[in-house]
Amino acid sequence: MQVKAIGKSKAMEMVISGEPISAEEAERAGLVSKVFPPEDLVHQAIKLGEKISSLSKVSVSIAKEAINSSYELSLSEGIHFEKRLFHSTFATEDRKEGMTAFIEKRKANFKDC
Repeated sequence: MQVKAIGKSKAMEMVISGEPISAEEAERAGLVSKVFPPEDLVHQAIKLGEKISSLSKVSVSIAKEAINSSYELSLSEGIHFEKRLFHSTFATEDRKEGMTAFIEKRKANFKDC
C-alpha cells in the first residue's frame, strides 16, 4: 500500500480494520486512476493502452522514471532529477518530431529514438 499516496490515517484504517473499500473510494484516495463499470473496463484499458503506445516510447519511459523516482527522493532532489531527465530528451529525435508536429499542428510520427 502507498501510505504516502493515501495518508497515514486512511492507511491505518484500511490495514487495521481489514475492511474493503469501494472502487470509488480507492479512486478518491489515489489508489487507482479511474473507475469504470465492469462491462466497460477492458475497452477503456485497451483505449488507454493504445493512446500510450502511440506516444514516444523514449518519452514515456523517461516520464515513468521521473514519477517512480519521485517516491524515493526529496522534493529538491526530485526536481533536479526531473530537470536532468527533461534535458536528456533534447538529444532524442522524438523530442524534435514532437515539437515540430505541435508547431505544424499535425500528429507526431515517433520513431522511438
